Amino acid sequence: MARTGSRTREARHRTLWGYIFIAPSILGLMLFFFGPMLFSLGVSFTRWDIITPASFVGIDNYTRFATDPLVQKSLAVTFYYVLLNVPAVVIVSLVIASLLNADIKGRSLYRTIFYIPSIVPAVANAALWMFLYNPMFGLFNWLIGLIGIPPQGWVYQDTQVIPSLVLMSVWASGNVVVIYLAGLQGISRQMYEAVEIDGGGVFRKFFHITVPMMTPLIFYNGILTIIYSLQTFTQAFIMTEGGPKNASLFYMLLLYRTAFRNQQMGYASAMAWVMLVIIGILTAIAFRSSRSWVYYGGGSRDE
Repeated sequence: MARTGSRTREARHRTLWGYIFIAPSILGLMLFFFGPMLFSLGVSFTRWDIITPASFVGIDNYTRFATDPLVQKSLAVTFYYVLLNVPAVVIVSLVIASLLNADIKGRSLYRTIFYIPSIVPAVANAALWMFLYNPMFGLFNWLIGLIGIPPQGWVYQDTQVIPSLVLMSVWASGNVVVIYLAGLQGISRQMYEAVEIDGGGVFRKFFHITVPMMTPLIFYNGILTIIYSLQTFTQAFIMTEGGPKNASLFYMLLLYRTAFRNQQMGYASAMAWVMLVIIGILTAIAFRSSRSWVYYGGGSRDE
């Protein structure tokens, strides 16, 4: 009995110290994450310009959201970007990772080259690509001019600005490539050899072995890319300021303008919570759909 009581006290002692060690993280999470979230939820039901006291307006901010033409425009721009960016990043990164996984000379150097853009600060990336996209002396127009293609407007033309930003996003997707590379290391070489014995080539090995075995990581990268794409802000803020003709007026850029330029904190908070709901819905749909196409190593699909 004495030994049992001693073990119980020792377990409680360890549990207490465990809570003490994680207390700073929990406190920081409560103060700097959940606290501001709950505060913004309360603010979303008020009219507040920071200077004067907030006044309660009920759901007026949410009803205004439903009829605001700028909100509708920003949502259309953001979803258009998502529809282009997510498949581009997920597919191109997987193809690049498969190439970098091949046994070629200088493989480590190539991997480093493809990863470096993902660690360059977003502001520096934007400044670099503004030079590349410059319609007068930009590198891209010079290159396409060599093969007889007329100069393009890129981010300075309303019909090309979103595809141009997608190209920039794909260029900086080295972190996605690294995740795919880690997954490719876990695919057995014997599976590829079995396809070779059956007479299969590169494409058959890619579509019948690589893609099915990588579906968990494709799903993971797809979810993260959807979330990041919906929150796109820096590129438009620095490079286009929402133009031309509001063609790059992303939802988060409009939210920023509403909060810090127009000082409509209540309306901006409502916009933020609506985006949270949108992200939650899209994530739930993605998880639901994954049951029919994501393959896990146990030999069955997610159920």
